[in-house]
Amino acid sequence: MAQEKEKLEEEINEERATAEGMPEMEEQQSDEVEALKRQLEEAQTKLAESLDGWQRSLADFQNYKKRVERDNETMRVSMKGDLIKKVLPVLDDLERALQNRPADSAWANGIELIARKFQNLLDAEGVKRIDAKGAAFDPTLHEAISHEPSDEVESGHVIDIVQNGYMIGERVIRPALVRVAQ
Repeated sequence: MAQEKEKLEEEINEERATAEGMPEMEEQQSDEVEALKRQLEEAQTKLAESLDGWQRSLADFQNYKKRVERDNETMRVSMKGDLIKKVLPVLDDLERALQNRPADSAWANGIELIARKFQNLLDAEGVKRIDAKGAAFDPTLHEAISHEPSDEVESGHVIDIVQNGYMIGERVIRPALVRVAQ
């Protein structure tokens, strides 16, 4: 019985020792938990920063692509306009030839066919003739070569077109040369 009592006392002492050591263990575990929480917060902060940086980079890249596409389209339209501007004098010459053509001439009919094909080609490319006759003078669309008194047309309006003007979309390729009423 004395042995059993000693054993029981030993177990009680061990439990006390374990109970006394537990606060240290609990404190150690809570320190570890706090350290892990700090690491988790730091990792989440880094993740949020990385995600934000990635999203900004993606948005910058998409904006860059749109800007390049817009610049390429502008350059394409500009180059098309420059080329058409160089060819427009040919259409002007064909139209002048048709104004002074002899009646019922086979070669004049051929010239008229060529002029129509040329005009259809310009229409297909989005080139529009500037309608100027009788319109109010607009310096963005018209270039005045003379100011003349007129009883038929209001002051500040176009009397006659000397040379047709052309546009692609909203861009003026060549302004119309006009005579303006005073």
